[in-house]
Amino acid sequence: MKAILINNYGGPDVLQLTEVNTPYITDPSQVLVKVRATSVNPLDYQVRRGDYASTFDLPIITGHDISGEVIAVGETVKKWRPGDKVYYSPRFGGQGSYAEYHLTDETSLSKMPSNLSFEEAAAVPLIGGTVWEMLVARANLKKGDTILILGGAGGVGTLAIQIAKSLGAFVYTTGQSLLHEQLQHLGADVVIDHHRKNIIEEIQAHTKGKGVDVIIDTVGGSTLSDSPLALANYGRVVTLVDIAQPQNLIHAWEKNATYHFVFTRQSRDELHHITKLIETGHVKPVIDSVYPIEEVKNAHQRIEDAKRERPLLGKIVLAL
Repeated sequence: MKAILINNYGGPDVLQLTEVNTPYITDPSQVLVKVRATSVNPLDYQVRRGDYASTFDLPIITGHDISGEVIAVGETVKKWRPGDKVYYSPRFGGQGSYAEYHLTDETSLSKMPSNLSFEEAAAVPLIGGTVWEMLVARANLKKGDTILILGGAGGVGTLAIQIAKSLGAFVYTTGQSLLHEQLQHLGADVVIDHHRKNIIEEIQAHTKGKGVDVIIDTVGGSTLSDSPLALANYGRVVTLVDIAQPQNLIHAWEKNATYHFVFTRQSRDELHHITKLIETGHVKPVIDSVYPIEEVKNAHQRIEDAKRERPLLGKIVLAL
């Protein structure tokens, strides 16, 4: 089968299109899936450049989203049959999704929503579980809450806006002026251009000094130390970004703030909630661009490039 192999850690150029052996079922609970589409996540380029070198043995097939069709099932598999359309996130540390076929345990699979294309479905699994974990399991977001989603135009941000709105929250987010209309269409009530305005001052003005109940951080930098300045008393901050530098949380103490740190989630149970929201029309994946798998290097360059001619909006998808 065709696969994108990483033989050495480094930049996008280390992603090599290669012929490798097709996996086959060796356990009665396994399922073999024909991959129709996958997507590009920050986790993919972090693996590629060696951030998780202690977890993997080279060579590596990375990738953490799959939409496709069941090809074969193990003898104890009862729920799935060849031809079933599924979507899921491969287990971290195993073979990834940048390949024509993927072997997984039946417990990993979720039924693909019938109202999505393979390309749209591939944009959901990894961030779907992550966003649900952040908004519901950690932030306990509920109807009437106010939430600030930092980085609303990214894959996590575009999904978080829609889910937060479906839960009944008033949604603030950040994004370039060029994207304001699209972000409002997704459900954002107020969009702040962080290049032109001070986020903290804007939130303080809009909330009359109260601050927001929840802050979702997909940006990093000094967010952890700055967030309490835009946070309501007893507010919650949830971040999925690595802490690159020590930060002073004295203002968090003053607000009685709660912090949650989330590593990307891969939970079929949490994806079930997202599936229902997609099927009822409350959520639709946002696709920035679609590349053939052979152009994976260009896809990685787009997600990593800080000086894009066109701003990123949503997920970058790879079609097989």
